[in-house]
Amino acid sequence: MFAFLLIVQTLIAVTLISVILMQRSEGGGLGVGGSSSGFMTARGAADFLTRSTSVLGGMFIVLSIVMAAIAGATRTPTKIDTSLAGKTAAPVEQAPPPTQPAQQSNPNQNQQIPTVPLAQ
Repeated sequence: MFAFLLIVQTLIAVTLISVILMQRSEGGGLGVGGSSSGFMTARGAADFLTRSTSVLGGMFIVLSIVMAAIAGATRTPTKIDTSLAGKTAAPVEQAPPPTQPAQQSNPNQNQQIPTVPLAQ
């Protein structure tokens, strides 16, 4: 049901966008000329697009409220799995510490530390 309403709302939104984009910025509608009497005159197109915009906008708002109510009513609470709560993990064997070589009495005796010139 929710997926169907989401598709309907998407179609309404696309139709609403196209109807809004067809209107003139001055509010004149399509500006299609023709006979002075008829449905798609400049004034008739403006009235039709204005009414279509208001009806589609109202449908979009009502459908948004209905979908929010459905989503809130069908929401299930989060379940936490407590089946592992009292169990402890098996002990892990630790590897023996690495053996360290015998240290020399004077480490600087056989080793030379290279000098790096500082950048100027």
